[in-house]
Amino acid sequence: MSYPGYPPQAGGYPPQAGGYPPQAGGYPPQAGGYPPQAGGYPPQAGGYPPQAGGYPPQAGGYPPQAGGYPPQAGGYPPAAGGYPPQGGGYPPQGGGCPPQSGGFPPVPGGNSPWGGAAIGLDNLSNPGFNVSHLSAMANQITSSFGGMNPSPGMFSQAPTGYPAAQPGGYGAPPPNQQPYGTYPQPGGNMPQGMGFPGGAAPGQPMPGYPGANPANPSMPSYPGSTPAGLAPAPAPLKPVNRGSIRDFPGADPLKDVEVLRKAMKGFGTDEQAIIELLGNRSNKQRVPMVITYKTAYGKDLVKDLKSELSGNFEKTVLAMLKTPIMFDVYELKDAIKGAGTDEECLIEILSSRSNAQIQEINRAYKTEFKKSLENAIRSDTSGHFERLLVSLCQGNRDESQNVDITLAKQDAQALYAAGENKVGTDESKFNAILCTRSKAHLRAVFHEYQQMCGRDIEKSICREMSGNLERGMVAIVKCVKNTPAFFAERLNKSMKGLGTDDKTLIRIMVSRSEVDMLDIRQEYKRMYGKSLYTDITGDTSGDYKKILLKLCGGND
Repeated sequence: MSYPGYPPQAGGYPPQAGGYPPQAGGYPPQAGGYPPQAGGYPPQAGGYPPQAGGYPPQAGGYPPQAGGYPPQAGGYPPAAGGYPPQGGGYPPQGGGCPPQSGGFPPVPGGNSPWGGAAIGLDNLSNPGFNVSHLSAMANQITSSFGGMNPSPGMFSQAPTGYPAAQPGGYGAPPPNQQPYGTYPQPGGNMPQGMGFPGGAAPGQPMPGYPGANPANPSMPSYPGSTPAGLAPAPAPLKPVNRGSIRDFPGADPLKDVEVLRKAMKGFGTDEQAIIELLGNRSNKQRVPMVITYKTAYGKDLVKDLKSELSGNFEKTVLAMLKTPIMFDVYELKDAIKGAGTDEECLIEILSSRSNAQIQEINRAYKTEFKKSLENAIRSDTSGHFERLLVSLCQGNRDESQNVDITLAKQDAQALYAAGENKVGTDESKFNAILCTRSKAHLRAVFHEYQQMCGRDIEKSICREMSGNLERGMVAIVKCVKNTPAFFAERLNKSMKGLGTDDKTLIRIMVSRSEVDMLDIRQEYKRMYGKSLYTDITGDTSGDYKKILLKLCGGND
């Protein structure tokens, strides 16, 4: 069967003359068609791919010949001014990298803002770049480095890993000029200056990269330096003063002792002046008053105060004139001497002080009483309670912030096996863990213990132990969990019921007034629904009450 117009004729489809198959200008193309013959496909002169400058390129074609790709004269790879560069190329030789005269980085002696010649303007043949563009770039680069103005010659030494120096390029540093340093290589270092962070030693990795020393020595390197289950130690923090008493600005010991002298001179005593003065000075401002008073008046301040004051007010004032260490030393001595022993005072001090404080207490105790604190404790206590106090008075607890979860689980299991899961109690296991582990670690142990047996560690201790040993172990646990809450409870007990345990009240108010009294007040309000200030007001009176309220610092 035939169809009209098929096969096509001239001008039809397929075209004949100009039809299909194409003739002149048809397909396959003839002269002037597509693809072109003269410049057709395969291309002829001027066609695609080009011959003369075409593809495969001839003169100026692809690959280029003269000036083509790969370039010959100025081509790629470049010859003169090409890449790899020859004279004036990129990286530039004449002004290249390593730079020659007029290149970047510039060679000293030029008028570039970088301390060298201009940035190779004569070598830039790209019409898209001009002087204004390069000036803006230079300004941007300069401002990004903080407006630095390098000294001449700072780029005089070749950066590590760059090609060897060419004539006029990187070479030996000028006389009396230290070389700039090295650019970073893989696992290498960044130079100092130019706004870069501090670099590592030559050939060492930058801090923060694998294999480098940590930027903060207290933090482990990354990756792989922290053992499994070990939380990294935080950066050490400066202790925060949470006390109610602070340094008084511009305090003058001579003027202060003059106030005290006037308050005690003549008939009667101005107790209010003493309260206002001592209640507004920190311990390090109060203690020097003793020697200053003797220097100014030839009299003993402590003896004068004892002759003028009395009762708990006198005890509080004299406690405020001792250093914290000497105050603890005398409190411990008073707790041990005599017929009975104030075990709770021993527990309170030894379970709440730092290693450094306990070691200072040991030295001062030996100096003051010619007997070691350990021997004094041994002579006045016995059994597992004695061992607990002796362990605490060594001042050798781990004070790191690292928490090894695996070890915490093991310690929790050991405590469970020594107590709840055993007939009888292995007190030595409790002693070993509670007296040696860090507070951060013990908090994790207590959490794991709770998860394991469904009972708080305090309740287990109370079920397994009794008497002074129980009170000592529980005090350690409470101090570890929340030290301010421990002292808030101690203060509440000192004022609860008939009578007041003034010795405990004075000791805590004086010793914690410059440590964590603000936190103790906060915990007291949370635990008992009323302020510490209110309870002191209701349980004490007179000048004694006034000085305690000064130490308390506020009604919140």
